[in-house]
Amino acid sequence: ALICGEDEISYQELNSKANRIAHFLTNAGIGANNIVGIYIDRSIDMIVGFLGILKAGSAYLPLDSNYPQKSLQYMFENSGSEVVLTHK
Repeated sequence: ALICGEDEISYQELNSKANRIAHFLTNAGIGANNIVGIYIDRSIDMIVGFLGILKAGSAYLPLDSNYPQKSLQYMFENSGSEVVLTHK
């Protein structure tokens, strides 16, 4: 389904991982009418995160690590987001 550099993922793996994120978010009370920040560098994990957020019925707010800290803070605070999805 996806290839990023030397990493690749099948459709089945992509769907399974996105479903896990969606279930995590919905179990945490995140769903429709919520905005979830996503702070992950461009990778397969970022796409998995986008899909998981969308499957939970939420909208995503991409937060690029290359942005200045003040810009990221402004975006997050003014988006109404209560959650940020990132790596462990």
